[in-house]
Order: sequence, then structure tokens, then C-alpha cells
Amino acid sequence: MPRRGRGWAMGGGPHRHEAHTPLTVSLLEPVLLYLIKEKSQHGYTLLGSLDQLGISTIHPSVVYRTLREMEELEWIQSTWTTDQTQGPPRRTYALTAAGEQVLQNWRQELIKAQALIARLLESEK
Repeated sequence: MPRRGRGWAMGGGPHRHEAHTPLTVSLLEPVLLYLIKEKSQHGYTLLGSLDQLGISTIHPSVVYRTLREMEELEWIQSTWTTDQTQGPPRRTYALTAAGEQVLQNWRQELIKAQALIARLLESEK
């Protein structure tokens, strides 16, 4: 039976393109912060935005759990929106001042990671 986790990079297997990498999971938090900063939105819309960015392999429960954790850390705040024409009220997420600072910290880390990735890719040539 193939192992998950560290062996993901070995590729192959019938579900290879359905799985997400550890890198994808580690980017979930800054991507959600960025999307929420861009526009306050509810979870379902965020799932669609992740899909448009090519991050569709992460299960929605992981996304919602991450949103709850970020709210507990006071990086985002949510309000219930009832102005839908149909369906139940939805929780809409907005970035807080603390979340803005966290996003700035993530930007710095992503710049460092980008430089490292560029060096690794350049060494492959």
C-alpha cells in the first residue's frame, strides 16, 4: 500500500493529481488572508477562489477549520450575512488589523521562499 506524506514526491499512483502537496497546504493560510483582504467573503466563495487559483485538492473541512483557527487568533472576524436571496445565512469573513500584520509577515516569508525556490530551480539547469 503506497504511503502518504513524505513519499508524495515519488509520484505515480492512480490518484496522484487528486492529492495536494505539503507545499500547497502550507500556502493555505496566506492565500486565505490575501483573498479575504482583497474582499470580505464567505467560505463558499473562498472555496471557489481557491479553485480558481488551482488549489482545489484541499478538502473544504480543512479550509473551514483554518478559517476558524484564524478567527480564534483574531486575524479575521466573521459576521452572519442574511441578505441572501435564498438559502441560510452565511458567515462572511473580513481581515482585522492583526490579520493585516500577519499577512505582511507572510509576504516577507514568501519573498524568502521565492528566492530559495529560484535558486533551487536555477541549479537544475
